[in-house]
Amino acid sequence: MHYTKKTAKSHARQTMKGIWAAALMPFKPSLEMDEDGFRRNVDHWISDLGIDGFFVAGKQGEFFSMSIEERKRSFELAVEACAGRAQTIMSCSDQNMDVVIELARHAQKVGADYIVVHAPVLHFLKAQDETLLNYYRTIAGKVDIGIALWSHPDSGYLMSPQLCNKLADIENVVAIKYSVPRPMYSELTRLAGDRILVSTASEEEWLDNILELGWQLYLCSSPPYLIQTRADRRMRQYTDLALAGRAGEARRVRDSLDPVRAALRTTRPAEKPHAHQKYWQDLLGQVGGAVRPPLLELTEAEQAATRAAFEACGLRT
Repeated sequence: MHYTKKTAKSHARQTMKGIWAAALMPFKPSLEMDEDGFRRNVDHWISDLGIDGFFVAGKQGEFFSMSIEERKRSFELAVEACAGRAQTIMSCSDQNMDVVIELARHAQKVGADYIVVHAPVLHFLKAQDETLLNYYRTIAGKVDIGIALWSHPDSGYLMSPQLCNKLADIENVVAIKYSVPRPMYSELTRLAGDRILVSTASEEEWLDNILELGWQLYLCSSPPYLIQTRADRRMRQYTDLALAGRAGEARRVRDSLDPVRAALRTTRPAEKPHAHQKYWQDLLGQVGGAVRPPLLELTEAEQAATRAAFEACGLRT
């Protein structure tokens, strides 16, 4: 780590910027982790697409199908592959707090920049806010690394802006991936934007959040490497234009990607997001690979529809 626990917030403010992507983990037909494929993807994402950081072993990365040792190995792979060229944030989410802390300590040990911890599923919903305060305070007390919160409907609830504002006072809580409606994350930005970096995974809202809310961080999903190629870096382009204050130009570039967004959205089976994104990666020349059970693979018909939409969407390859 290049900071101390006491300087985690200021360090994040200075360095946790730009476009961060949630990395899919490629698996071989044998369902082993494809380490070489992952390294090739990361190198392409950094060198050719200009992505600034990576969210590793999250839901996009199928952490739920991995052993603890595989999750640790994915942390090591990401740090090695980035080699100081991009930053990393490792997902340590788990229902067992001991596992969260074990993963967090490993991330810190191997040189990750930050960790992210998903709000847990709560089986008893009384004193919910107090329970969550105790949850994150306990984890933060066990490690020095900067922590990003993550609230998403998958938990069965959403953490309120008021609760997140209290969590923002924790010394090494530096950011939040806030997968909630825009009024909620706008309110949290107003309440706690001076203490944590607020972000959400919607690429379609990213430009407006730079221009209207003053955001500096896209944290994060897969569009940075699904809607861009070496020859077509329009997300990078509109982001840089917006951060430079050139709003009109940024909007024109952002809007030009609408056919690509539509191609992804209209061909993605609701129950197969991982398989669909990995097939799209294959079409881009990246390493997509298999999904692990119980996730479902695309049918031949779904692949054909996706391929036709890809070829017609105007993304330059």
